Amino acid sequence: MRFIVYNMRYGTGTGWRFHLPFPFSGYLRPTERNLRRIIRLLKSLDPDIIGLVEVDNGSYRSNGFNQASVIATQLGFDHVYESKYAERSFARHMPVMREQGNAILTNQRITAQTCHYFKKGVKRLVIELEFDDFAIFLVHLSLNFRHRQYQLGDLYALFRDVKKPMIVAGDFNVFWGRRELELFLGATHLLNANTEGWPTFPSNAPKRQLDFVLHSPSIQVNYFDVLHVAFSDHMPLVCDFEIREAAQAAAVHAH
Repeated sequence: MRFIVYNMRYGTGTGWRFHLPFPFSGYLRPTERNLRRIIRLLKSLDPDIIGLVEVDNGSYRSNGFNQASVIATQLGFDHVYESKYAERSFARHMPVMREQGNAILTNQRITAQTCHYFKKGVKRLVIELEFDDFAIFLVHLSLNFRHRQYQLGDLYALFRDVKKPMIVAGDFNVFWGRRELELFLGATHLLNANTEGWPTFPSNAPKRQLDFVLHSPSIQVNYFDVLHVAFSDHMPLVCDFEIREAAQAAAVHAH
């Protein structure tokens, strides 16, 4: 099973031109050309599940089209999209911001889906999808350190009673370093698929590991990579995995 997680920055691109004629003005530009690049990349990777952070739901930037839907159609996938902001958030009523969210795309059978919202922070969405043998939680944590810590506690409470193997992935925004996650990983027993600690941000000169694929010990990671492409300020993570019981059964059968 191939899983990709990518903060695609709404398809607005990156580089020094992103900040001209004024800082972060790139967020206001049309995204069609860069989205085509992202779609070509995703197609070439032949994924089964894609977690997309920072997706445009149909503002003028994406010409009124939901980017997750456009990508899913191109790949022949189903998709689940939701706004990053809680229902009563001021951001739900702001131009452009109200069209910003996250999404999961897949060619696998979804058995259940739930969208949760943290109690703290501006970005609060957690998308939970359940499949036959495992579950995935997609997150985009707060830029505020204190809010991130609250969110990690809420996240643990969300999946504490989940019985299936799970993957918790997304943009964790741990600007203070991986040590921010030590207590969380200790409490949850989740493992970091990025065992080499490769940085994922910024894409033009990677220095920080902000994006993670965390997984249950019962999930076996067979391949992991961070792709050096600059279609966003983050780089995509590629993770090939299988459920350990299934892997062990296949090995026994082979012998």
